Amino acid sequence: MQNILFRFAERHNLTVALPKNGDSQFAYPNFFNVKSVQLETTPPNIITNHMRFNKEELDKLMPPDTVYITTMRETSAMFESLFVYCYVSSASIRRVPNESIEAFLDDPFKYYRPLEAHSMYVRNCVTYDLGGNKDSTEVDYAQQLAAKVEKTFSLVMISDYFDESLILLRHLLNWDLEDIVYFKANMRSEKAKKTITPELSDKIRAWNYIDSYLFDHFNASLWRQLKAIGLDCVAREVQLLRQAQEKLSMTCFGEKTSRLNSAAKIKNRALKPWQPGNVEIVGYELSPDLSAENQTLCTKLTMPELQYTDALRQVQIQRYKKAKERQTNN
Repeated sequence: MQNILFRFAERHNLTVALPKNGDSQFAYPNFFNVKSVQLETTPPNIITNHMRFNKEELDKLMPPDTVYITTMRETSAMFESLFVYCYVSSASIRRVPNESIEAFLDDPFKYYRPLEAHSMYVRNCVTYDLGGNKDSTEVDYAQQLAAKVEKTFSLVMISDYFDESLILLRHLLNWDLEDIVYFKANMRSEKAKKTITPELSDKIRAWNYIDSYLFDHFNASLWRQLKAIGLDCVAREVQLLRQAQEKLSMTCFGEKTSRLNSAAKIKNRALKPWQPGNVEIVGYELSPDLSAENQTLCTKLTMPELQYTDALRQVQIQRYKKAKERQTNN
């Protein structure tokens, strides 16, 4: 989603608020604050790098007509991904023998420390990122948070139905089909994934009760919105989106499905995804005979978050400096 927004900003010469000090996240895991924004990337039209949501601070930075969107993922899949991906960051995970999700869920408080840094990766991370209390287990709290999110965000996308969510986004923002075309990013290799049984899924959902409530609530909301457009209409648009992606894939990789490689095999440093510890994140190797125009297009489509954030920051810093120079000369 970030890649889609970065490319939209570049096509339309918009300003994207970016984290300062070379970071890719805004003061995370602390709440977002305007002091964490690179001065040269203001005043912004878009903000999309990772943060712990803080509407009051965002209101100081963003235009008053800003449209807020967010994404959620099915709770069991989200938990499994975080448990594997965030091993290096979270002591709560590192304490668990053999990185066993089963062992953790058999006795969570043996390993989990609520006040410890990065503890949100193993409990209600979505809730935490939305600014909520990750350790609540109350139904009333879950309902109140869902109502608050519904009031604040114009669209809650569901990554499990990402293409359908993009159709809603296109309608919400009156975008063209080309604005939502994408290649998948930040994916683990199959060997880095753990199997989640139905029994384990139930335990994950119970431990992450608030996240589970939010996902169920907004997944149902997503499908109500899709039905309001018309499911046949949505299906046609999804088909057109996937056809456009196949066409781009032919351009960038010489085949209809994108070519995924381990980071070790990717020669272009601009396309090498970050590797968190021993978890293999796969990326892309482009076709070697691209035209200059297609080279730029395909590179942006496949560039990982860290490299794209840095590249966009440098472009905007230079633009900001030139604008300041023009003001001084005038």
